[in-house]
Amino acid sequence: MDVTGDDLLKMLTALNNQHRLRIVGMLSSERDYVSRLAVRLGMSRPLLHMHLARLEAAGLIEGSLELSAGGKAMKFFEVTPFALHLTPQTVAEAVKTLTDDRRGEDDAEQ
Repeated sequence: MDVTGDDLLKMLTALNNQHRLRIVGMLSSERDYVSRLAVRLGMSRPLLHMHLARLEAAGLIEGSLELSAGGKAMKFFEVTPFALHLTPQTVAEAVKTLTDDRRGEDDAEQ
């Protein structure tokens, strides 16, 4: 899987949080819906939604709406297949594709 610098940054930023790591861990064994995930994690649904949105924006999970037997809409989430193999070389290659080059800002601060 070729990952651009921007993609790598989004993924690493999304995973840089203990709650989001727990969410990915839980979803790696089975998909789940928001209410049950919130209970399992001991987290409010609004906070869970924020974490799920970050993981989804980074392409690490995906959500889908489904109707329950009673006709209630439920949003299920599952992990998307991903693999990150971080080495100095893969980071160096990803850096070449970053679209937000901040070298000028670093130079100005010194």
